[in-house]
Amino acid sequence: MTRSKFAPCIYQYYMLVYRLSMNYQRIMNGQQRLSKVVSSTPRMAAALPGMPMDGTVMVRLLRISGSGLSDFFAPVFRALDLSEHSFHVLCLLVASEAGSASPSELSDMVGTSRGNMTRILEELERDGWVARTVAPRDARRHVIMITAAGREKVRDTVPRIAGPIGRAFSDLTAEEFALLGKLLRKLIVSLDKDAGEIRAVA
Repeated sequence: MTRSKFAPCIYQYYMLVYRLSMNYQRIMNGQQRLSKVVSSTPRMAAALPGMPMDGTVMVRLLRISGSGLSDFFAPVFRALDLSEHSFHVLCLLVASEAGSASPSELSDMVGTSRGNMTRILEELERDGWVARTVAPRDARRHVIMITAAGREKVRDTVPRIAGPIGRAFSDLTAEEFALLGKLLRKLIVSLDKDAGEIRAVA
């Protein structure tokens, strides 16, 4: 078999592996993921005696929670022709006093990379929901402004996303929900500690 004939076979193989892995991720629900954490933690502790397991498990739980939220909301936003991040961007722009913000500000507030924010803004601009302008006092700096169509999109989306947001946290009591918010805020600030030293070591 020549190289040109062999290449498509390799491609098909990797696509099959990819699809199987994606199906596995979809099949595994939250309880199953937690069971994997429980079963793998003792083995990890034995294999890596220097690893602080309490913190490691917490990181894993936070990662799984983030992934679970993304999986939960993905079909909702897909039906609305939006992504979770793009909707967040539109909400932030509507809430801002001038209806605008810089790409870097949006990246920090949404919690995604600069590169990913660039892609999100390009899609929103293509759909006519935001417009890109030059900052009044700095021609090198761009400002993202929400358009009238973007405001209408947000208003139309809010009633359709309110129910899923409530369902996502429906197993938490009001007290648990408030405590979770308090702890996450504390964690976000805690992650700033020694950040410079960690980057220097890395």
